[in-house]
Amino acid sequence: MSASRLLRPTSRLLSQVRSSPKFVIPVFNNVTPLSLPKIRGYASESKQTFTVRDALNEALAEELELDDKVFLLGEEVAQYNGAYKVSKGLLDRFGPKRVIDTPITESGFCGLAVGAALAGLHPVCEFMTFNFAMQAIDQIINSGAKTHYMSGGIQPCPIVFRGPNGFAAGVAAQHSQDFTAWYGSIPGLKVVAPWSAEDAKGLLKAAIRDPNPVVVLENELLYGQAFPMSAEAQKNDFVLPFGKAKIERPGKDLTIVTLSRCVGQSLEAAEQLKKNYGVDAEVINLRSIKPMDVEAIIKSVKKTGALMAVESGYPAFGVGAEILALAVEFGFDYLQAPPVRVTGAEVPTPYAQKLEEMSFPQIDTIVNYAAKLLRV
Repeated sequence: MSASRLLRPTSRLLSQVRSSPKFVIPVFNNVTPLSLPKIRGYASESKQTFTVRDALNEALAEELELDDKVFLLGEEVAQYNGAYKVSKGLLDRFGPKRVIDTPITESGFCGLAVGAALAGLHPVCEFMTFNFAMQAIDQIINSGAKTHYMSGGIQPCPIVFRGPNGFAAGVAAQHSQDFTAWYGSIPGLKVVAPWSAEDAKGLLKAAIRDPNPVVVLENELLYGQAFPMSAEAQKNDFVLPFGKAKIERPGKDLTIVTLSRCVGQSLEAAEQLKKNYGVDAEVINLRSIKPMDVEAIIKSVKKTGALMAVESGYPAFGVGAEILALAVEFGFDYLQAPPVRVTGAEVPTPYAQKLEEMSFPQIDTIVNYAAKLLRV
């Protein structure tokens, strides 16, 4: 057992110090087009704020209370309250049969969780980071994702795989990879990536209630970030549907499609574009990667005529590449310029802070690419 694996909790805690005309689209990757309001939101506003960490904790507690088949397992989720304190207080409330500490063996406890799901339970399998989920890739893909299809629809696998994904801060190459495109390419898996506290709660609750495997890709740098939460989202029956994006900022000049932590960066970039160039950018928070809300993207592109995809993953075969391909396939006639993607650099994540910053999209990166695309 390597020293780095023994020191996971310490490294994770230290890493949190640095924060920072009508058309019809064919069904694609299980995506069925649905009507899209101009702006998705909720009826009431609330001044109360929740951190993403607290929203996830509340979602877990509500679902554990609602269904006794639901249980949480993973490294240090019980007595230590979770490496990121997402599961804080759950052991005391629900006991050691519902909140289970596991050894440092992702292959083992993930396989156990998949077996439990096939037996009729609803496990939530936490990875301390999705980088470590590579140890359990066979269980996730060959067992979890494929069993329902291979059984002819007889054997469902209601399981949630969740934990931090993508780059954190100061944890270098082996702890900073973004697996969104990896899991999004696998038939049988649903993949979601929350940004706000409302995203986190609604998507996690929907994932736990889903009869199929769902991968919930959180971001470590968002855990402590606070967001306003609507009164509806604070109710215990609140869920967000998969395959429905949210327009976080309406606009008419440029469509920015993004996910996870890059949503916040894109919103700040949109404000700078408005201030510096008079560009009115529309920011779409995907929320759901698979199924993806293709109609929301195309309707926005039809309005703006320009598209930019922003993500922190690698450029090759990434989420941004998929967004651009879909836009060209279904919305080519609406585009007034070639679409562009802003992504992470195609390098293993450096440990040095300045090099690390150069490896991932920054706000000025998004602004500069947008200005070049629009020739302003």
